[in-house]
Amino acid sequence: MADSKKSPPPRSNAFVLFLLSQVGAHASACFSDRIAPLGLKPYHAGILSVLGNNAGLTQQALADLLGMFPSRLVALLDEMGKLKLIERRESPSDRRTYALHLTKAGHDAWMKVGQLSVLLQDDLCAALNEKERAALADMLNRMVAEQKITPGVHPGFRRMGGACGDKDTPGGKG
Repeated sequence: MADSKKSPPPRSNAFVLFLLSQVGAHASACFSDRIAPLGLKPYHAGILSVLGNNAGLTQQALADLLGMFPSRLVALLDEMGKLKLIERRESPSDRRTYALHLTKAGHDAWMKVGQLSVLLQDDLCAALNEKERAALADMLNRMVAEQKITPGVHPGFRRMGGACGDKDTPGGKG
């Protein structure tokens, strides 16, 4: 049986990457567990967040922002419509397109997800003081910008719509 009190391996760049992956996977699992009692999945929360901050976005604009194929997004939006979280309204400027809006239930769910996210962040960052938390947020924001990750959009949406970096995938590198 391995002794869990042993010193961690040397801190190489690969080890830092592993630690980021470890914390990210743990955070993702915890987030999923915390929103499950609301009847939500992480992709619901992501779409609620985007629409909560961008009311009236068209389906095409949302697909572009998320890096998903529109046909894949339609299925998710249909599911969210059945859950009464979103509604499609005819666009006042183009009757051929639909504007997406949160319903009251969708807005309430978005607010609850936000509250749960703050509590989870506090739990995950409990070992850090305020100055360290601010430094971590700054470093992660710089990494997001340098990697050209769309701020506020989880890269997992791209995987739902195709392979990350595929030149034929919306948002791909080609």
